[in-house]
Order: sequence, then C-alpha cells, then structure tokens
Amino acid sequence: MPGERLTVRDMSEVGRFPGAAPPTRVELTIQTQVEKKQEEGRCRRWFRKICPCCCKRQNSASCDITDKVEYIKPPAPEPTPVPEPINFRIKLSVCSVDLLSSRNGQNRLEHHTDLYHGDELIIRRGQTFQIELELNRPFSEYVTMLELKDNLSAVGSLPLVSKGTHVIIPLVDHLEDERWEAKIVEQNGNKIKLSVNSPASAVIGLYGLTVMTSSVKNEASTAYDANKNIVMLFNPWCEEDTVFLDDEEERKEYVLNDTGRIYYGTEKQIGARTWNFGQFQEGILDACLFILEKSDMPPSGRGDPVNVVRVISALINAQDDFGVLVGNWSGDYSDGVSPSAWSSSVEILRNYHHSNGTPVSYGQCWVFSGVTTTVLRCLGIPARSVTNFQSAHDTDVSLTTDVYFDKDLEPIDYLNTDSVWNFHVWNDCWMARPDLPHGNGGWQAVDSTPQETSQGTFCCGPASINAIRSGQVYLKHDTPFVFAEVNSDKIYWQRNVDGTFTQFHIEKKAVGHCISTKAVGSDERADITHLYKHQEGSEEERIAVETASRYGSKPDVYSKPMAEDVSVEVKMEGEGPRMGADAKLSIVVKNSSSLPRRTTLHSQVAVMYYTGVLKGTLKKEQLPVELLANEEKTIEWVLPYQQYQNHLVDQAALMLTLSGKVSETQQVLANQTTFRLRTPDLNITPLGEAVVGKEMAAKITFTNPLPRTLKNVMFRVEGLGLQKGHEVAVGDVGGHATVTLTEHFIPTQPGSRKLVASLDCKQLTQVHGVADINVLDI
Repeated sequence: MPGERLTVRDMSEVGRFPGAAPPTRVELTIQTQVEKKQEEGRCRRWFRKICPCCCKRQNSASCDITDKVEYIKPPAPEPTPVPEPINFRIKLSVCSVDLLSSRNGQNRLEHHTDLYHGDELIIRRGQTFQIELELNRPFSEYVTMLELKDNLSAVGSLPLVSKGTHVIIPLVDHLEDERWEAKIVEQNGNKIKLSVNSPASAVIGLYGLTVMTSSVKNEASTAYDANKNIVMLFNPWCEEDTVFLDDEEERKEYVLNDTGRIYYGTEKQIGARTWNFGQFQEGILDACLFILEKSDMPPSGRGDPVNVVRVISALINAQDDFGVLVGNWSGDYSDGVSPSAWSSSVEILRNYHHSNGTPVSYGQCWVFSGVTTTVLRCLGIPARSVTNFQSAHDTDVSLTTDVYFDKDLEPIDYLNTDSVWNFHVWNDCWMARPDLPHGNGGWQAVDSTPQETSQGTFCCGPASINAIRSGQVYLKHDTPFVFAEVNSDKIYWQRNVDGTFTQFHIEKKAVGHCISTKAVGSDERADITHLYKHQEGSEEERIAVETASRYGSKPDVYSKPMAEDVSVEVKMEGEGPRMGADAKLSIVVKNSSSLPRRTTLHSQVAVMYYTGVLKGTLKKEQLPVELLANEEKTIEWVLPYQQYQNHLVDQAALMLTLSGKVSETQQVLANQTTFRLRTPDLNITPLGEAVVGKEMAAKITFTNPLPRTLKNVMFRVEGLGLQKGHEVAVGDVGGHATVTLTEHFIPTQPGSRKLVASLDCKQLTQVHGVADINVLDI
C-alpha cells in the first residue's frame, strides 16, 4: 500500500546494564510503483492526445522513436536459498532448561562436587557454572534476564534483592568477578549455553531458577521456572571466599575426606576411633540444608560462615532448640543408642531428617563433634575434630579453674562447680575473620556439646585460636570459655573467718594437654597444642594467662602492675622493607619513670594473608632490655631475606608481635605491627605520538628484585581505548635481571587513557604499573 512503513528496533543493548540508552529506532518507508512515476500536468496530457507526434513521451536513454522493440527474456537464474528470517512477531520464550548437573559433567567436576550423591546441580559460590536454554526460536540479541530465587527464603520471608535471597542475573558481554552475571558462550539454533557467575559472598543453600525473557521494550516478559533446584555451597577453592584454604592437601583432608579419627582417653593413654563423616552420602546434603532451615537465622545471613557455624553449633545439640542429638552422660541409654555405639554421622543425620526434626538419642562430646564435622564439610567449610586432654570446664567466666576449701581444708562441694574432664572433643573450622582484628583468622574453635549458654543459647564459637593463644578473650565468640578449657590455672582457695577467700596454691600446668587431631593425609595423630597455647610455663604463656584473667570475673587473681611507665612501639623508615632484601624495623622502648626498669621482649614474626589469617611463624627471639631512668632505647630488628624467601603468600604481609613483663612492676608489654614487603613497579614509557587510528608503542620494563630466578613470568597488558587485554609470556627472569617488553597498538578512542600492565608469577605478586596516555583525534 502507498506509504506503508516497517519499523525495526535495535534491542542489542537493552537490559544489559542499568541506565542503558533507549533502543535505536530505525524507520524504513516502502513506496509502491505508482508513487515512483513522475506526475504529468493536465494540459500536457491534452496536447499529447491532439498531436502525439509533437509531444511524445521523453525517454531517458534516447530521443529517437522506435517502431518495434524486441525483448528477449534472459534465462532465469538458479534460485539462491534464503535463510528463513526470524519471525519477530513470535514472542521469545524458553522451552526447557538443562542445568548440566551430571555428577561427571563439567559443572560438578570444576566445583569439586562430583562426590555428592544425586544428579542435582551442586555448585560453590564465587565460581562460574554453565546452563543450557532451549528457546522457541533462535536467540538474536534480545533482552534476557535470569532470576535466581532462594527457595528457603520463602519459609521466613519473601525473597528480597536487597538481602541477597532474590538474585537478578543480567546478561552481559564480559563476566566480571564478585557479581551475579551471565554470558552466552555457545549458540546452536534455538539452543544457547550460558556461563553464570556468582559472587564469593553469595548466600548458601537452595536456589530455584526462573528465566525471564522479553524481545521488545515494554513488552511483558515471559517466565520459565526450572523444575530442579540449585544448591550453593561455600568455596574453599575460591580466594575471595572467607573460607578459602590455599593448601590442596588440606582441602582434600578437611573438605573432601569423608572418614577420620577421633581421639579419647587420657593424656597418657590416648585411644583413637575411626569415624565415618559421610558428607557425600545419599540424603546427607538434604539433611544439612534441613538443619539450616530449622534455624532462626534469616536466610540473608547464610552468606557469612561465622553465622552459619554458630547456628550449626547450636542445632547439633537438642538442649534448647530440638536439634540433632540429645546429650546424655547418665549411663542409662536404654531408650536410645549409647553414645559409644555410634561410629558414623550418616545414620544420625538421616534419622533426624526423615523424622522431620525429632532429636536422636544419644550423644556425648565425640558424637557431637563427628556430626559437626560432617555438616561443616558438607556445606563447604573446612573442619576437623579436635580432642583436648585434661579439659577444663569454667562455669563462672573467671578464666580460672577454681577449687574451694573451708578453714579446715575440706572441699566445699556446692561451690566447686568447675571441673576438669579427662578429655573433651570439639571442632576447628577454617575461615577469615574480617569482624576481628588482623591475625585472628584461620582455625576457629567451635563446640556443639551443650555445656554453657552463649547469648542465651547452648552453642560455642567460632572463637579464634590465635586470640585464645594470646589471651585476647575479649574477642568474640566465646573465646573466654575455650581459653579456660586449654590454658586456665587451677587455683585453690581457702575460706577465711570473715567469709572471704584467700588463694593458697596455684597449679599452672593442670589443663590443656596433648591437643590432638588427625594428621593431613594419614591416620597418624597430630599434636596441635602449640596452636592453642604457648609452651607451658614460658613467659609468653604466663602473659597470655594473666592478660586473659583481667577480663574474667576475678580480675584481681593475679597481682596488678604497680606502674604503667614503660612503652614499646615499632617504627619503619619510609615506605618500609622491600622485597628481596632484609626486612629492617626499629623497636623503640621508653622508660618514663625516674627509676631504672628491666624487661625481656619476646618477638615473633609470622606470615599473614591479607584477610588477617596467620600462616606460620618465621622467627622468634628474646630481646633483653635495661633502661635507666627516663631513658629511651632503639633496637634494630632484622628479618633476613633467607628466612622469608620461601614462605610468603599473596600481598607479602607479615605480623611482628612483641610481648614482655617489666621485672620491677610486673607491667605487661604488648605490641602487634603488620607490615608488607614492598614489590617493584612496572615502568611503562609511551613511544611516539598518540593519535586515533595511528600505530604507537609503549615500553614496559621490569627488574627482578630477588637474587633468584623467577619462573614462568607472564605479563598482562590492557588499555581501554588503546588495546584489548592480552597475555605475553616472558618465561624465566634471572636474579636481578631486567626484562623489557615493547607493545605496539593503535588507539581507537580519543582522550585521556591508561595503559595498565601487571606481572604474574608464583614467586612474586603485586607487581604492576600504569601509564597515562592522552590520545588525540586528528
């Protein structure tokens, strides 16, 4: 028809990012053949009828009159097959979703979940996974949205985007870390494969998947609900996850090993029993998710392993919340199973789940610990069972184990509520602790045996083992209780005539012996007492005990210092020590009193992850210090390169801890200083004029600061508007050698641009450089 119009909307960029420009509108006018003829006036038509010879129609090719025109029709060409165009009138919709959840498929293998029973999609957060969609017609750059809804959130509240329980996943061209995104990686006819990325802080648990599609702006979307759930777990393989564990052998032991050893008896007669954790067995993952569902924790809180561990600690025992196991120490187990009869967590968890949450009878500490190990490993949190021999039970938060006698040295039974167990079993779990000061990540103690309430609930932990070791009992959670278990003094009290008590004996080595767990990769027993406490009787251990006692209910148990007149601090020159050289710091000790002072500083330096987790101690030493009245001394502290060269982790961070006691006043000195070894920058020098469309170059120079060869060095270079990101393999770089790389590229965008380069090498991290380049548009 005359004036007919066909409107085409370009939807290729719609819905990909917030604030995207409105769709481009292109209008194409199609005219009929009549409209293409040149209109003739009425006078000319009348004159041509009167005298056709004089007023013949003009021909654009020739003015001659042709009496006869012979037209020979050319042979018809072979028809060219034309692909059937997409019918834009058909509304885009999803026909089916394949979660690619086979146990032997790419998803489960890459996410280390192939050992779990069943064929549902089990993934770990902070890592990409793939799904396939079948559409009703080929996909052609139209708006597509995916929605992940946490099914469990419906139990307590509606799924909310703001709480992470309703996730909207945009379709993008390039995936970035730490966000929900999806990218098309394959397309074959009506089928597309998506690579979906999740952040390392994602909520764990059950998710449902809804795929939302629309093909025209403002058109109502169509929704497709996948029939299967997705299970999201913590990810010890992901560096951004707070449960990241960087040792593969330890991951195999503390996450993937489904059997273990639990120790019992006395410190001189240590027994061991094998325990089947069975975290991958049929029904166990469902049971663990069921336990989370029964908790009062908001679903949005399940992204934090501290919250999850605390809830698990409470729900493994049935003391106050109908949890998994009923504790029984009476000796009468006739209406249940004797705690010593259990050798596996599997039956316990299955019975609890199948009975819809009826507590299982009975358990004691090693059973609680075995089940806790199963649940934590199943959810992706590295965990182990730990046995403490001569384990104290502090009932009054005094940070001491107290024994009371009357004036005749007869025990006062009603006051002697503290006790020392032959052994007690709890758990360690691994995580960073961003909620605590640096250095308190790593192993955390968690105890599911119901002993004392914590904030009104029978649970305990997670308590930083590093905090326990140093006596920092003011740090959460339940650090004072665990400290007392492993390092409290046993204090004997006698009642005076006036009713007060006086201490008459202190037993300093009474508790916390032979703390044991299964060794990595073998069935041998590993003694980890040194992780929980300094060497028994050492000055560091005494300082920790006295420091802790100040925060207990009996802060005056140990004599207070008579003065606080000595100070200690650590200073560094300029930007601090550099990688490849000896690390040098200055320890400044000052006496502000008018009398001389003596002390011995105990120094310890440890490698530290940037998350605050301490990896291991590199050097210990004692520094005797004698100060005259009002004197200040500076001690040069040195960590030789040879002592740290093979032990650093990402960020090359270290922590120096100083502690001591002033002899004259008993003042306790303490200082912790975190520092890192600075790495060199990459020097980038632009070469030539920077003009759009004109080739230029940049020279990148790097000098190895270490006296040893760097292996398999790789450069990564990228500049928005300059060149696409790419890798350049350099190979080995010798000790103190210099390597120069020249990059050639053609700028595509004018203005101020940045060329960024970084060095990737196992022996050296955090090496990078940048150059500002002003690109002209001529």
